[in-house]
Amino acid sequence: MSETSSKSVWSIGLKGRCPRCGEGKLFHQILNVREKCDKCNLNYRFADAGDGASIFVLFLLGAVMVGAALYVELTFAPPLWLHAVLWAPVTMILAIAMLRPMKGVLIALQYRNKAEQGVWDDKGAAIDVSTADDSPTSTSSTNSWDGDKK
Repeated sequence: MSETSSKSVWSIGLKGRCPRCGEGKLFHQILNVREKCDKCNLNYRFADAGDGASIFVLFLLGAVMVGAALYVELTFAPPLWLHAVLWAPVTMILAIAMLRPMKGVLIALQYRNKAEQGVWDDKGAAIDVSTADDSPTSTSSTNSWDGDKK
């Protein structure tokens, strides 16, 4: 199948599908990304959502849970132990359920936007690696974790 230009990044990511063809599976197990697409053979080594999905889920779910807990407290005034028994499992279940789709969306966005690791020169200015040459004198081989190796 061709590129998924007409398919929504959100629908592809939420379904956990390949960002190129939209058909192959992106994950195996719960949050582990496969090595490649089983339909179009896209190598998933580029996929690095990092902690991005966790942060989005944390902020979104935190706001929802605090709002729900405040509503329950102000409406029904249950004892504190009931809040702990109610909200702890609900929060954990929703967090786990939201992580996989959010990670899929971030990986699909990373593929669609051709996101790469940032590269800087010695003065701290960003380098456009698409125009930098690969010669040994080029500063394109310097990246943020190389520190002062030069």
